[in-house]
Amino acid sequence: MASPRIIAGRYKGLRLQAIPGSVTRPITDRVKEALFNVIGADIVDANFLDVFGGTGSVGIEAISRGALFVTFIEKNRDAFQVLQNNLSLTKEPKKYKLVYGDAFSVVGRIFERRFDYIFIAPPQYKNMWEEMLLKVDSNPGVLNENAWVIVQIDPKEYKVQELSMLKEFDIRDYGSTRLIFYIKD
Repeated sequence: MASPRIIAGRYKGLRLQAIPGSVTRPITDRVKEALFNVIGADIVDANFLDVFGGTGSVGIEAISRGALFVTFIEKNRDAFQVLQNNLSLTKEPKKYKLVYGDAFSVVGRIFERRFDYIFIAPPQYKNMWEEMLLKVDSNPGVLNENAWVIVQIDPKEYKVQELSMLKEFDIRDYGSTRLIFYIKD
């Protein structure tokens, strides 16, 4: 597999280190471009949370496109090291925070900032996306007004979720990848 790259913005063309093995599910350039086309210019000056950080491809893309600050959470030691290496390529340590730990316990804590976008792309077929979506839904202090939560899954994993604070507003399929968009209601 080719190493991930940043496709637009300040770091356009930057090649990132890949994570060996099948620990993560990398996002394709096509899906990442579609994701940021939906977000558009609203990424500028936004606070972004990349819950299952992996290589950091999505969060670093957000930084490249003008996000104010990105927080990454990763618990796999190998992925964390790769993410750390990839973030160092930006040479902008004031633009991000890297948290080593289990996303389910970290998201339950109080962050020093609220987020405009939360991106959830966990390992496939483990129902982790549902669990994390419910965790975010039950923690209103983690989101700014009109914040979006975006989930990346295989379309086969999809189920309508009963949520109290979030409302699904869009679904987009790109081959074997589905992006589901929720807004703070």
